[in-house]
Amino acid sequence: MAAAPSPPTDSAPPWDAVVVGAGANGSVAAMVLAEAGLRVLVLEAGPELSARRALGSEPLNSLRRLAHLSSGRQRLQRHHPGFWKHNPELFVDERQNPYSTPPEAPFLWTRGRQVGGKSLTWGGITLRLSEAEFQAARRDGHGPAWPIGSTELAPFYDRLETLLGVHGQRDGLSQLPDGQFLPPLPFTPGEKHLQGAIARDLGLPLIHSRGFRLHRPTPAAPWPRSSAQGLTLARALATGRVHLRSGAVVSHLEMDARQRRAEAVVVVDAASGRRERVAAPLIVLCASTIETVRLLLHSSDAVRSGGLRDPSGRLGRYLMDHISTSRFFSIPAIEAPAEAAELSGAGSCFIPNTVNLDDSNQEAFLRGYGIWAALQRFDPPALLRRRPGEAVGFLIGHGEVLARAENRVSLDGGHTDAWDLPIPHIDCRWGTNEQAMVAHMQARMEAVVASAGGRIRPIEELFVLPLLEPLIRTSLAVRPEPPPPGYYIHELGGARMAGHPEQGVVDAWNRCWGAPNVLVTDGACWPSAGWQSPTLTEMAITWRACAAAADQSRRR
Repeated sequence: MAAAPSPPTDSAPPWDAVVVGAGANGSVAAMVLAEAGLRVLVLEAGPELSARRALGSEPLNSLRRLAHLSSGRQRLQRHHPGFWKHNPELFVDERQNPYSTPPEAPFLWTRGRQVGGKSLTWGGITLRLSEAEFQAARRDGHGPAWPIGSTELAPFYDRLETLLGVHGQRDGLSQLPDGQFLPPLPFTPGEKHLQGAIARDLGLPLIHSRGFRLHRPTPAAPWPRSSAQGLTLARALATGRVHLRSGAVVSHLEMDARQRRAEAVVVVDAASGRRERVAAPLIVLCASTIETVRLLLHSSDAVRSGGLRDPSGRLGRYLMDHISTSRFFSIPAIEAPAEAAELSGAGSCFIPNTVNLDDSNQEAFLRGYGIWAALQRFDPPALLRRRPGEAVGFLIGHGEVLARAENRVSLDGGHTDAWDLPIPHIDCRWGTNEQAMVAHMQARMEAVVASAGGRIRPIEELFVLPLLEPLIRTSLAVRPEPPPPGYYIHELGGARMAGHPEQGVVDAWNRCWGAPNVLVTDGACWPSAGWQSPTLTEMAITWRACAAAADQSRRR
């Protein structure tokens, strides 16, 4: 990586832009701004880790996992399956980073505070949103439509898919736009069987997933290409115009005397607790949905005199996640794969959304859902299989959650984190629409497995897991009811995009209505959730907003 520019001085602001967060979105922001000629400071709250330490290895990752669980460091995050795949050091210490919820409304918030953020644990599924999602409100009347759509984001989707090396197949589905794909990974025999069965019996498509292959580190490429360090952050640093500062916890924004622009960010040094003010004419918030909302709330005129104004009164409201439910199953008499098939963002398949797309297929709920699937991709050694000779698979539904004002993030005035900052209070609950959607998901999963001649089974009936069974039995991932909000790690909203200042927090170019030199480009800006995995769309939104901001900066 190229050497960083000289550190700032105490004179006029040396930075053209400050980017908060060095994950998937912050790294795109830094790359786009720096390649346009701007000098950029990237602030990351967590540490900078080497690839070897960040990715870890077994059995050390498992030993760390057990130690972190026994200490209470990751009591809540352990419920997500991703926790069991990755180095647990890539998940925050919940004792230092607490948050609160109503006792009757849990929220499972999974965070990655390190350079690279959650791009280091990203599952690697990359699905575009369609006009069905961008314009859903115009069809069904719930909430505002997006002020942008697929036409505005298509060029940035194209660039990202090409850069990242996304595998997939052009399926010609209006509800899931095609992209710039490398060839898809082949289906396993079990997936081909499932595809034929559900097309014949249920009229449902089963398509190749779109995303990344598993990363196999080499000395030349230690980082996954899908991670910030693997591509976008590396490109940003290579310009020589980016300075990355880790261990920099952002407290709040400081506004100018007229409360029309943000002048600086106030930073707390994670190690020493020392506070300082960092000025820049452009500030881009990519800290992750809830953290960005917390930062904006802590900057607001409701908290501090002369703070950020929110003309809409909607800051912190309309928090969303995807609602999820899952099933494991087995099918007898299926040919075994000729060789081991990987389970990854590219190595899997999808039943895309088929409901509420037009007036001919309206269900008893609004919006839609997709089902992620895999079969014969995660088989353990023969001694650990309870049903040898049967093909084992999973179905995971994830559906759109309606944006509702009562689902919100606020500041917990009575508690602070390890850096003496107010913690978020998260109040988010499933509504009747989500409950009706989950019932439909579960009925469809039953029908899908039955059409293929299989049977839904608890995971302990499929695999021998002697050390993990006590943890699995208490895991929210395997319960019949949907896990609570936050579980799917697709939190969105809280500073939504809108065409008018009375309707949202940011405009169609992601500029805060109360401070147009502040961009919010991560998931916080979403007016509605769609059903697709959000990261690729967040990155496309970030690229579009930062390219426009850089162009405006050059014209000044």
